[in-house]
Amino acid sequence: MAEATYSIGERPATRVSLSLPEGIAEAIRARVGKREFSAFIAEAVERELRGQILDEYLADYESRKGPVSEPARQRARQVFAE
Repeated sequence: MAEATYSIGERPATRVSLSLPEGIAEAIRARVGKREFSAFIAEAVERELRGQILDEYLADYESRKGPVSEPARQRARQVFAE
């Protein structure tokens, strides 16, 4: 049986170990509470990954087709976020 692969943001969740500076951990707990800590981290990491992937895509596009206008870049970010 083939092993399932998941895209960014898909479930199921998996347990990982993570080290953060205590100040960051305290700020997250203060903002979202202990119960939502993991969800907050997962959403932040997902946003960062999606942003990096989009940046890579835009850089590749520009290397092949030329500069992307700022309005087009912003529209791409909006569409990609959805």
